[in-house]
Amino acid sequence: MNNILYKLEKVSKTFAQASESINVLIDIDLSIESGQSLAILGASGTGKSTLLHILGGLDSPSSGKVFFRDKDLTKISPEDKAALRREQIGFIFQFHYLLPEFSTVENVAMQAILRGLDKKTARQMAIKSLGKVGLEHKADQSVTTLSGGESQRAAIARAIISGPKVLLADEPTGNLDVNKGQDIGRLLLRLNKDLGMTLIVVTHNLDLASKMNLNYELKSGKLYAVKEK
Repeated sequence: MNNILYKLEKVSKTFAQASESINVLIDIDLSIESGQSLAILGASGTGKSTLLHILGGLDSPSSGKVFFRDKDLTKISPEDKAALRREQIGFIFQFHYLLPEFSTVENVAMQAILRGLDKKTARQMAIKSLGKVGLEHKADQSVTTLSGGESQRAAIARAIISGPKVLLADEPTGNLDVNKGQDIGRLLLRLNKDLGMTLIVVTHNLDLASKMNLNYELKSGKLYAVKEK
């Protein structure tokens, strides 16, 4: 697949609800090259997060194929999917989900510890990751002392600690004010450029989307290209 990181073939997702079935995603075909930045737009409830979860191996399509490099995510075992998420896919959500009983560096290091690394190595990696988001000076502080923007930066540091091939972000600026949202958007785009990490963002933030290579809109289960470079 050369430089193709993701390739989706006829991906559909159907949810059974009461006496009817709801088609959230319908026959989606999509190719994403390594290093690209891509925004997925659309109204609330159109299935954007569902598509992102399928890309991350957190959910499976009802039909179709999802290739991550040479692996069909619809065919590999749950254990292999979990390993892929730990090592090659970073996740950021609207809410940071930091654990308040731990320091900033401990929250970030947990991702490396889950990979089986010792605490010393994980801490070193976490400090380096915090440096990439400009938060190394808050490493040993409790996450309860961080601002909203700083908390999201810590969550990003946690997501990139293992050097993933792709960063999947679900409304990463949705819980922030305009200025902090712009800061987080600039950070994500810088990481995409500096680290060569593919960036896929579900967002309502049109300013952030305008700065990304590709924009797609999800509407009535179909994915439409609205901006291509």
